[in-house]
Amino acid sequence: MPDSFPPLHLAVALDGAGWHPAAWRAPRARPRELFTARYWSDLVAEAERGLLDFVTIEDSLGLQSASPAEPDRRTDQVRGRLDALLIAARVAPLTRRIGLVPTVVVTHTEPFHIAKAVATLDHVSAGRAGVRVRVSARPDETAHFGRRAPATVRLDESATPAARRLAADLIDEAADYVEVVRRLWDSWEDDAEIRDVATGRFVDRAKLHYIDFEGRWFSVKGPSITPRPPQGQPLVSALGHQSAPYRLVARSADIGYVTPFDTAQARAVVEEIRAEQAAAGRAEERVLVFADLEVFLDDTTAAAVERKAGLDDLAGAVHAGDARVFTGTPAELADLLQEWQRAGLAGFRLRPGTVPHDLEQITRGLVPELRRRGAFRTEYRAETLRGRLGLPRPANRYAAA
Repeated sequence: MPDSFPPLHLAVALDGAGWHPAAWRAPRARPRELFTARYWSDLVAEAERGLLDFVTIEDSLGLQSASPAEPDRRTDQVRGRLDALLIAARVAPLTRRIGLVPTVVVTHTEPFHIAKAVATLDHVSAGRAGVRVRVSARPDETAHFGRRAPATVRLDESATPAARRLAADLIDEAADYVEVVRRLWDSWEDDAEIRDVATGRFVDRAKLHYIDFEGRWFSVKGPSITPRPPQGQPLVSALGHQSAPYRLVARSADIGYVTPFDTAQARAVVEEIRAEQAAAGRAEERVLVFADLEVFLDDTTAAAVERKAGLDDLAGAVHAGDARVFTGTPAELADLLQEWQRAGLAGFRLRPGTVPHDLEQITRGLVPELRRRGAFRTEYRAETLRGRLGLPRPANRYAAA
């Protein structure tokens, strides 16, 4: 790879037994342990052994479903989750360097609570926290809270004007949500805590700030009750498949996960996000774009194809998700990642088809292959997640110049 291309960033997206619906039935799966702390700590420890940048942990406010818009009644697939933020908090003391990025459904949660929880995660992990913000229009999730009317259209019917309006509203609400969270993280200046036993002064109240946010969806006074996180601003990330979520990434996020199916599409998506950045006044800020890929990896392409076909047979249908599904060897995947990097991608978030098998193929097969090519790190260097990704620690917006 030319010297002009920096080493890749790699993350893995963890979801139950893996991203294939039949992953829990794979030979090495651990379905009886899915709801245990040991299971999740083992997965994150494996990712850290591979020196990956971070893990994301999936979450939702309704049971998983084969439909993107409503629950199903299937009993042959994994249903049920542990809370992603609480998993990350449990795993944090058991790891040292890898970033921890739980998913939060912002449509039905309060930004004050999430700001406090993610700031706490950043403190207990010594600067390795992030959050993936997610919106929801599923009526079954709305019914759990009773604070808004269920949507009368489905987001998966994106071609209709009503669905586009709903998507735009959800994205605008999420952007305000992130703005509130970011202001709350800044509501304590870095040196607000004095902790002077001799004088009896623990905090400088003048360095705690009201954020006074007033918007269409939120009215938040502040300040937070949690001191400013070690990173200043923990990593904010979001997944986008089309223009409305791309605007959220460009306006509000540090990382955007996108789902191209080829190099040309990857380049077009990156260009659209860069244009939205400029329109939002963030052209000079570093926003990283990662491509999502679901991966089934083996020592030979034939073995990977056969293994996925066996899982498809168990599921009763050929599995194809919202992201490109890659089936092959770690070396073939490395070729694809380097090709797509030329489109302007900073890194990749890989979704293991099954765990632990495909996770280990990433950490013990793909990572060594990328290292041989000089395309991936040989050690962790920066202490914080932002530092590892080349993102500066932001200045506090409320601190006096």
